[in-house]
Amino acid sequence: MSAAEKIALYWAYPFVRYALVVGVLIALCASLLGVTLVLKRFSFIGDGLSHVAFGAMAVAAVLGLHNDMPLILGITVVCAILLLRTGQHAKIKGDAAIAMISVGALAIGYLLMNLFSTSSNLSGDVCSTLFGSTSILTLTETEVGLCVALSALVLLTFILFYNKIFAVTFDENFAKAVGIKVKFYNLLIAVMIAVVIVLAMNLVGSLLISALVIFPALSAMRVYQSFRTVTICAVLLSVCCAALGIFTAVLAGTPVGSTIVTVDMAAFLLFSIIGRLRLGGKV
Repeated sequence: MSAAEKIALYWAYPFVRYALVVGVLIALCASLLGVTLVLKRFSFIGDGLSHVAFGAMAVAAVLGLHNDMPLILGITVVCAILLLRTGQHAKIKGDAAIAMISVGALAIGYLLMNLFSTSSNLSGDVCSTLFGSTSILTLTETEVGLCVALSALVLLTFILFYNKIFAVTFDENFAKAVGIKVKFYNLLIAVMIAVVIVLAMNLVGSLLISALVIFPALSAMRVYQSFRTVTICAVLLSVCCAALGIFTAVLAGTPVGSTIVTVDMAAFLLFSIIGRLRLGGKV
């Protein structure tokens, strides 16, 4: 059976369509925010918040919550706000604050899962949470609907406040001078990335989420210069990599999250080569 025939066969199953919809939407939102985070030198926040989400998921599991999304989302958003304020005002700088909260949340989450877990396969549960589900059968119709709604909200927010986000990204002092509420828009960016990270956990796992934020943005920056062009390129590239990664995972039977990240890495290498060729071999 050819690859096209296999894809046509698997496409008849709802779980494949669910995974594709969720993967594309998460990749789109992550790449939109990724350009801003990379330019602000705050891209590591994705890694920190993903570990916070892991800790929140462990707390939800201990409490026996059937619907853990509100708790995980709430804790992650609060930590995003705390990270932003800590990095701006406290003696602990932004990168140190992210590292501290990241490691702390990861350790507490794993400790709670060991102390209170009733699962017979704790190692498998932890691995699935950290690196994404080994099967795409885990996505339910409710989760897909929630992902669509929240992704649409993130996308709409980014489009409505595009000019403000652009100004805050490149020059906060100038943005303040022209009357833009810099603190508010920094807070808005932090909340949006927290939402994307929580949505992405079921697909790629808490340890791989940063790749969806960073790789498309860095790839686009290797070839293009303007903010708008880089953003559009990053979105298109991220969506294509997510779709290709999902189809490859279905055909090869590999973990979805790891496969998508591997495709993103290959795209980065390709764009790096193209960028070097365009510059005549100059870095």
